[in-house]
Amino acid sequence: MKKVLILNNAYYELESYLYQSKRLKEELELLGAQVTVRKNNFFPCITDGKDIVNNCEGYDFCIYLDKDKYISEMLEKSGLRVINSHKAMVTCDDKMTTYIALSGSGIKTPKTMPGLLCYTKDAEIKQSTIDEIEKNLGYPIIVKKSFGSLGKGVYKADNRQELELISRSVMFEPHHYQEYISESAGRDLRVIVIGGKFVCAMQRKSETDFRSNVELGGEGKIVDVPKEFIEVAENTAKVLNLDYCGIDLLYGKDCEPIVCEVNSNAFFGGIERVTGKNVAKAYAEYLLSKY
Repeated sequence: MKKVLILNNAYYELESYLYQSKRLKEELELLGAQVTVRKNNFFPCITDGKDIVNNCEGYDFCIYLDKDKYISEMLEKSGLRVINSHKAMVTCDDKMTTYIALSGSGIKTPKTMPGLLCYTKDAEIKQSTIDEIEKNLGYPIIVKKSFGSLGKGVYKADNRQELELISRSVMFEPHHYQEYISESAGRDLRVIVIGGKFVCAMQRKSETDFRSNVELGGEGKIVDVPKEFIEVAENTAKVLNLDYCGIDLLYGKDCEPIVCEVNSNAFFGGIERVTGKNVAKAYAEYLLSKY
């Protein structure tokens, strides 16, 4: 019998987040696994000054639904398999790092410029910096905080004044600037990939926002998924070495797929309801067959 630990964030109580661990526990137990779900509000690992001490011994693997990179790395270093891997999770958690990792792979992403971090309270954004962003990206320009989910920390600047205001608001946090894919305004394709294979997808569309997130008013529906979108999603998961992920694809000028974001712990409740696909079961079956 496989023993599985599911670790949740200690303070995140969003219903769609808690649904993840509940459904995975159900499906894993139906397949004969013994599952423990815990909040990450204790110390799964510590260092004793010499080695990593694992306080979660006895499990075959851990489904890590948190973003605490220190705990995931310590668990992994102690010998416990963490899913997704620490490196994959960290790469996806930082959106700018995701684009860097995908560069050179043949996978298209929006043209992106890293934000220049400031470290002093009296710092000012140079006009030459704004000039360069305008020159490379044109308007509208998307400004994103590099860490965040559910569409939070994503802004659209339609002119120089707005770009300067948004830039000042994020200048002390990791952020980046992107070209605006106008053909995909308020619309994207959320694709679930498990074990490098396409599982299901839904189109998300908002009539009131340039962001398509369901949490911000977007609606999901079933659509025919073009072969090239499936291939790009599967290739993205393989490049980033992800066991499970949700990939958000934009529609380019010629309807070509453009990777917008990759979520290593993508919520699957909404896509299960829209598509009728039992994502939790597919994920559980994959995990127990591989690990």
